[in-house]
Amino acid sequence: MDQLSYRRHRFLPPIIQHAIWLYLRFTLSYRDVEELLAERGLDLSYETVRRWVLKFGPGIARKLRRCRPRPSDRWHLDEMVVRIAGKRRYLWRAVDHEGEVLDILVQRRRDKHAALRLMRKLLKKQGFTPKLQRPTSWAPMDLLFGTST
Repeated sequence: MDQLSYRRHRFLPPIIQHAIWLYLRFTLSYRDVEELLAERGLDLSYETVRRWVLKFGPGIARKLRRCRPRPSDRWHLDEMVVRIAGKRRYLWRAVDHEGEVLDILVQRRRDKHAALRLMRKLLKKQGFTPKLQRPTSWAPMDLLFGTST
């Protein structure tokens, strides 16, 4: 991938990178980043931070993901029923044993094939095979593996 040029930007690259890093790493709002940088004496608009995130953010996010520690080798699948905009939806989460959410899927129906697709996608993305934990109570695993406890 070609490096993006910071030419024709008023602020130095480390300042731009720091603003984007704050936004991506700590899930702050653009206005929060603006305030944090104002405390350090930098006068810029939240709109400037938004433009930087749109332009330079994907590359920095990729670097952050690459530096993230590898998830543990024990995963489980959670299923929850949530209401989004007043409608009932099923939320599937793949979680490692330390509680790190690896991937999520929201769908209208409780669908075994979609849950299996989520796991396949996750296996490709992670690059290694985990030890799947079988919960003791009723669980999405029953739906996936066609068994009952």
